[in-house]
Formats: sequence, C-alpha cells, structure tokens
Amino acid sequence: MKIPLAWLQLSREKIRLLVAIAGIGFADILMFMQLGFRDALFESNVTLHKKLKGDIFLISPQSTSTIAMKSFPQRRLYQALGFEGVQSISPLYMDFGLWKNPQTRATRAIMVLGFNPANPVLDLPDVNQNLNKIKIENGVLFDDTSRPEYGSIAQLFRQKEEVTTEVEERRIRVVGLFSLGASFAADGNIVTSDLNFLRIFPRRDKGLIDIGIVQLQPGVNIQNVLTNMRQEFPDDVTILSKQEFIDFEKKYWQTSTAIGFVFTLGTVMGFVVGTVIVYQILYTDVSDHLPEYATLKAMGYTNRYLLIVVFQEALILAILGYIPGMVIASGLYGLTKAVTRLPMMMSLTKTITILILTIIMCCVSGAIAVRKLKAADPADIF
Repeated sequence: MKIPLAWLQLSREKIRLLVAIAGIGFADILMFMQLGFRDALFESNVTLHKKLKGDIFLISPQSTSTIAMKSFPQRRLYQALGFEGVQSISPLYMDFGLWKNPQTRATRAIMVLGFNPANPVLDLPDVNQNLNKIKIENGVLFDDTSRPEYGSIAQLFRQKEEVTTEVEERRIRVVGLFSLGASFAADGNIVTSDLNFLRIFPRRDKGLIDIGIVQLQPGVNIQNVLTNMRQEFPDDVTILSKQEFIDFEKKYWQTSTAIGFVFTLGTVMGFVVGTVIVYQILYTDVSDHLPEYATLKAMGYTNRYLLIVVFQEALILAILGYIPGMVIASGLYGLTKAVTRLPMMMSLTKTITILILTIIMCCVSGAIAVRKLKAADPADIF
C-alpha cells in the first residue's frame, strides 16, 4: 500500500505539521464558539416561547421582543372565544422586577411571569405540580437554572429552609422550583399567579395583558383560524402562530441588535485566520520543495498532478486540525453552559457546518499557494 506523497511531505517536518494543526484547531475553536454563542442567543430567547401551551398568540403591535413587551386590552383575548375552533384562552403577564439577593442584599432584574393557576400556560411539570402553591399570597416559583447572582435559592429551598426576599420591594416567599433557563434577555425567572403578579407590580392594570394565548380544539386548521382572526380583529393587536411567535423573537435578535452580527463576524474572522495560517504552511511547503516539483515535471508529471498533491495536503490538514478543535470546543461548550446557564450544545448541524468551513478554508489556502508551482520550471534547475 503506497503512502500518499502529500502525507510524506507534511509529515517530514513534524514541528511545522504540529503548528499547522494547532493553527487550524484554533480557528475551528473560534468558529465553534462564535456559532455556539449565536445559537445559544437564539435558543435561550425562545425557550419560553416553546414552553407556552398555545396555538395562537396575541401581542401588542408595539412589542418588539420579550424584553420590550407592550400591553394590550384583555378584551381582545376574550373576543377570540367567539371564533370557531377556539377551545380556551389564557392571559399572560410578564415584566422585569428587581430581585433582592437574600444573602448579599444586592439587586438584579429578574423576569416575572404571572398567569391564572386555573389555566396553566407553561409546559413545565415542576410548575404545573405547584399551581396551588402560587395561589398563596406572595408565593412564587424560582427558576433553579437562574444565574448565581440571585443567591443560592435552590440550595436553600432543597435544604427545607424558608426562602423569603423582595421583588420590587414587595416581600415574597419561594414556594417551589422549576427549570426554564437563563437567556440573553433574562438572567433568571420566577413564576407566580396573576393576582400575585399584580401585587408585585401594583401600577399594572389588570385589564392590560402582555401575551394572549389561544388554545384550539384538536384537529382544527390553525391557518383558517388565523386568517379569520386577522380579518376580524382591529390593528391594535398582532396575531401569530406559535412558529411565527418564535420567529418574531429570533428576528429581533438577528436584525435589531448588534449581537447576532458580532458573532457572525467572529465566525468570519476565525475563517480568515485559519485561511492565512494554512496558506502560510502550504506556501512554505511548496517553496521548500520547489526543486522536487520541478524534477517531477521533468519526469513527465503534469501540473494537474502537482495541484492535486497540494490540495491533498490541504485536505489532510483540514481533517487533522478539525478533530482536536471539535474536541476542545465541546469541552468549552460544557464549561460555558455551566458558568452562564446558556444552552450551549454541540449539534450535528454545527459540527458538519464547521467541518465544511474548515475544508473550504484549507482548499482556498491551497488554491492560493499553488500559484507558486508555476515557478517550478525544470529548465531553471537542469
């Protein structure tokens, strides 16, 4: 079995090969982390949307995202009951309140969700098992995946200790835990009843809600109901399907903030860095072996064969650099998830995307480096 010429050339200089692998691995890690943060941004900010139990959602036209929700009249939600196929409706209140860390007394904004316990709106078992507890005056459920700056709430609660603190300067008591997850929009979350929500935010009008949730009867065509509602409702409410509601949130972070652009730019920079590194390695390798290439030409080997050799080197470098890059990035994903509580996950789509980018990166570098082969003229050597 013949050993490929490309591998023989690369492995001849062990240090140079290790430097190339390290450079490509670094570029891959940079791209993995940038795409990971970008995807975590989008996924974390639609986790709540995915957990809401509903088929159609009503929001104010002035709302831009969950961090900037505007209220609209609850009577619009009651109007939805008049449409054929509607099974139930549920209002949802949401706002940010100042949570006081019971241990350090420091304050930090936290997302507060309020709804009628008789009509649970969240597809979260820990919430639905504690609906009676949030009926208690000033009782709230705390998200145990919230950032540690809110205090060791989950640990204290599991130790059977009574956890009391303040939200918006109102005394509250933690009566249970649930898991939703932190996001770029909210570092932590609490859930309570609609009555407790209005106690925490006394200036809020009970008749003004933030999200109207409509549950349809099984088998009903959602598009037909959406069309009928959009024709009948005035312009003071926006009507969305669940997927449209999710896309609505993602669009805000993609187009209305610089965060999505920054992470995409970081991925491009990683690609450029990797391209430069591989180009330097391949260019140096071609330059060092120029006499050998000229000899091969004199022996009858075509430029096409020599080009294939260089591209084989590029492909070998891509694979060898990708493997350690992916392994290290997976470890960094786990570390980042543990520290930030963001959903950093190594998905199959992401691994394939970075592998393709790595191969393209190395092939582009090879295409630039092969121009040096034009100088491999046997007449100059013999």
